[in-house]
Parts: sequence; structure tokens; C-alpha cells
Amino acid sequence: MYETMRGLILREVRYKESDRILTVLTDKEGILTMKARGALRKGSKTAAATQQLTWSELTVFENKGYRTVSEGVILEAFSGLREDIAALSLGAYFAEVLEAVSEEGMPDAAVLQLALNSLYALSRNLCDPAQIKACFELRLMSLIGYEPELTGCAVCGETEIESPWLFLQEGRIFCGHCREAGSLPLRSDTLAAMRHIVDSDPKRLFSFTLGKEGMAELGALTERYLTTQLDRDFRSLSYWKSVRDL
Repeated sequence: MYETMRGLILREVRYKESDRILTVLTDKEGILTMKARGALRKGSKTAAATQQLTWSELTVFENKGYRTVSEGVILEAFSGLREDIAALSLGAYFAEVLEAVSEEGMPDAAVLQLALNSLYALSRNLCDPAQIKACFELRLMSLIGYEPELTGCAVCGETEIESPWLFLQEGRIFCGHCREAGSLPLRSDTLAAMRHIVDSDPKRLFSFTLGKEGMAELGALTERYLTTQLDRDFRSLSYWKSVRDL
């Protein structure tokens, strides 16, 4: 049986001499594994459309639970990523995280749109890559059920907090009077940025400004929040850090 679906290629692995095994985040069925037979052969109709970090329309044949890509058309290549090793490695980090949190048979349009918007912003250099990374991390956590409670102090309810504190493990903020042991100090402008990331319209996700110190704090906190909630590290994140300043 043939079907057509759109998918973001999260991972590609060479198989035998000319095939690829793909991990694809699809619009219809969530994350899927499929084979692109002959994708590495010269003149292959699926070669370009089955590269990692490519958004493609795929014609897929399914037989006894196994899926094979027979044709592919590129919808968005995010070509700017191929021209910058730091951008490409950050995109690979996004892909590794998406693979970790996605499930087969559980499509999530909001998560897929976040992935595409983040890769587009990164490939077009629409803003600082560190800002795109922070937005991706915190918004993704919010979409998959780990949204932090940032409205006000978790104890007294105060919303206008001059010196907020963030408790990473539970995703809650406190004022200075109510803070719990183990919570981290947070700049007020960083808190405002976090609130924007969690609550903004998807089209305005990256539309905020933050000073150098605030951006550094935001990036460190969103990264720690993601790895704390998912309870794991990501090799691609370590690689991005090793090449971002080259």
C-alpha cells in the first residue's frame, strides 16, 4: 500500500551499499522508521529528499509493518544549515531532542511546526542562534507537558517579582521571601523572556530582545530545564558547544 506524507528527516544511517535507514517526524503518524532504498546511488530519486534536516513530501510503500520510501520531493531544504557547521550541529541537536520526545502513532502538529520554524530561523539567520536554541528548548518542553509555571510566586502568588528564583526540578518560580532551597536566582528580564517563549503566538516566538547577560542566563536555564526534565544528555549538544565559537 502506497501513501504520501510529509516528514522532517531527523536521522539518516547508511545501510548496506546504497540504502538509508531514516528516522522521520511525520505529519500523519508521528515518528517513523523507514528505508530509502538506493538513496545513495547516483541519480537516485530519493537522495536529496532523504537527507537529514530536510522537510520533504514522501511517497511510502508499507508492507507487513515495514515502510520504504519510493519517491521524495523537497519542500524545504534549510540550505543555510549546510553552509555553517555550527548551525548544522545545532540543527542536529534539535533533531536528537525531537527523536527523544516523539512517539510513533502520535503526531503533534505544534511540535512539528516548532521544529520547522526553528530550523528555518536558524538556516536564514533570523536571530542569534542562542536565542533560537532557548526558544526551541523551552517551548518544546511546554508543548510536551513540562510547561513551567511562571505566572507568579508558587507560594504567595506575587506576579511582579523584582528578584525571582527558579526551581528547575519542578519548573516553579518564587519571590525572594518564599524561595525554596536549591532554587536558582533569575533576572527579571530573563523571566519576562521565558514568559514570552511559553505564551506567545508561534509566529512571534523569536520576537523579543534580551541583553547579553540575560541571553546567557536564558540559554543556560532552558538547556538545564530540558535536560533535567528529560533526565538525559545529548551528544549533539556537546558537539555544538565545541564548534559554535570556531
